[in-house]
Amino acid sequence: MSENPTTPATAAAEPDAPGAVAAAAAPQASPTPEPAAREANAREAHPQEARSLGATAVSAATPRRGEPMFPDGTGPAADPAGSHHERRIRSFQPRRSRVSPTQADALRRLWPTWGLDIDGLSRIDLDAFFDGLPVVLEIGFGMGEATAQMAAADPDTGILGCDVHTPGQGNLFGLAERNGLSNIRVANGDAIILLREMLAPGSLAGLRVYFPDPWPKKRHHKRRLVQPEFIALATTRLAPGALVHCATDWEPYAEQMLEVLSAEPTLENLYPGYAPRPDFRPLTKFEGQGLDKGHVVHDLLFRRRDA
Repeated sequence: MSENPTTPATAAAEPDAPGAVAAAAAPQASPTPEPAAREANAREAHPQEARSLGATAVSAATPRRGEPMFPDGTGPAADPAGSHHERRIRSFQPRRSRVSPTQADALRRLWPTWGLDIDGLSRIDLDAFFDGLPVVLEIGFGMGEATAQMAAADPDTGILGCDVHTPGQGNLFGLAERNGLSNIRVANGDAIILLREMLAPGSLAGLRVYFPDPWPKKRHHKRRLVQPEFIALATTRLAPGALVHCATDWEPYAEQMLEVLSAEPTLENLYPGYAPRPDFRPLTKFEGQGLDKGHVVHDLLFRRRDA
């Protein structure tokens, strides 16, 4: 696989790129019943599932308090952007506990080639990083099972998975290695900084946001990822014809997604409203649990208009 190529970001942020996006803060517990299809946040809502996918951590995988989990760049950094980027409300909080020995081993071995920290200081050369494949950005991949299935089904498309969940990062690396998948890379950190500072305009063949945290309480709606500012920024990084695919099992958030995406002039809806679940999006076990409880999953498929 290619090494982790970047170029200095002396002017990484485009002068006309939208400003900082209110993308979120520390997640709160979802009300009962929980939205079961929350793949990107399943580690908070379903910690027992995370433990079952990666065995209980031992001292070899869990550092002592105050010690870095992956020293000397041997794995994802705890706060890759550090203090050199603005403080703002975020839709996530890094959670680095319960990393199994297997996940930690995969990260230490594969991170130098397959991973990158979102530090906002360098522009990613996607052609070099993915050996010339068109690249889809997936924000929030949970434990990575669906991502691995999509990568296996479409080996001619690269998937850049962005997440802050260390066990999920390690699990995805393990799945990719065991299944011989060469089209997966992982970006660790804030997706807003990744889009704004580290990706070139028109460089992405698609964007996927599956089951982001719905922040159901009204006072927390500002923490939702899919906001007008976020979509305006993301579309500047999409090539003409690129597909934007969102999915959620939280009805009010689905309504907000539809409103926000429909209002973006550079996007066109491929359906009159919500879309049927496309075959390329796997049905995850969390989504299946939600369907068993009567939850309704909404997919949204929009395309970047030609310039």
